[in-house]
Amino acid sequence: MNVSTSTRRPPLVSVTPEGLYCAQGDFHIDAWRPVPRTLVTHAHGDHARWGSQQYLGTKPSQGLLRKRLGADADITTLDYGECLTIGGVTVSFHPAGHVLGSAQIRLEYKGEVWVVSGDYKRDPDPTCEPFEVVPCDTFITEATFGLPIYRWDDTRLIAEEVLRWWDTNREAGRASVLFCYALGKAQRLLAELARITDREVFVHGATHALVEVYREAGVTLSPTRPVSEVEKGTSYAGALVLAPPSAAGSTWMRRFGEHETGFASGWMRVRGNRRRRGYDRGFVLSDHADWPGLLRTAKETGASRVLATHGSSEILSRYLRENLGIDAAPLATPFEGEAED
Repeated sequence: MNVSTSTRRPPLVSVTPEGLYCAQGDFHIDAWRPVPRTLVTHAHGDHARWGSQQYLGTKPSQGLLRKRLGADADITTLDYGECLTIGGVTVSFHPAGHVLGSAQIRLEYKGEVWVVSGDYKRDPDPTCEPFEVVPCDTFITEATFGLPIYRWDDTRLIAEEVLRWWDTNREAGRASVLFCYALGKAQRLLAELARITDREVFVHGATHALVEVYREAGVTLSPTRPVSEVEKGTSYAGALVLAPPSAAGSTWMRRFGEHETGFASGWMRVRGNRRRRGYDRGFVLSDHADWPGLLRTAKETGASRVLATHGSSEILSRYLRENLGIDAAPLATPFEGEAED
């Protein structure tokens, strides 16, 4: 792409109090407040917010969006790669590899192409479509883990590490309570564990509802049982339980008796985070791009301009300018992504 993105032409995407806005098409992307129309990259709560009049997302994300936004929400969906023209702007959704149905949003107007990546990752994930490189003039990238320290290991190795931890606790008669994001992370762990064990996994109610959406979409997961359906007084000795971080320290935890806790997150890459957060074990697993993934993606899009948002946007932008010769800058927003990853 060689089209100039200079100030002579208004940007296709700008920041407003309601969120990222495309004036040429008169729509928002991942609106932060209720708006007439918003395009949604994926179903996490900081991207799909209740209250807008119309939502446009991907067909694979429809079940999750319905869970998030409610039965009465006006939701229209497109297949990946399907084009729709809104106010002269041609819009299409392309896989982001983040969670089920997640997408980058491609905008084309008068020969100029912008891509809003939303959240994305480059690592393999059996629960969603892999990331697709979309050539563009301007690329809006996340920078949640935009520091060189953040580099991810093979997810299959992390699953094996979780299984070994679970085995150790089983032998000691303890439960293993693993905290992880209820949408995306939990299902990814269940898919990877299904590859190496057929054991049943107990899940928190918030996680169970979303697990069922993944199953309905045809994703193969470990057998699960919601904790709410377990008879009172049942021993969890030797069991693995998946729960959202919000359950940590709550009365809900009392039922598990003797147990160890773990946390699956990219933040566990930083030494000391596990200890400060009070977990017995930390597993480095993220649904966001790591540092090499961010750099690789910025280069592969061929974008002449990169705007970085969420996380270490200033550091990533400076590196792209000074080392890769890309015109890069932070794009300031009031929301900085999933704190728990």
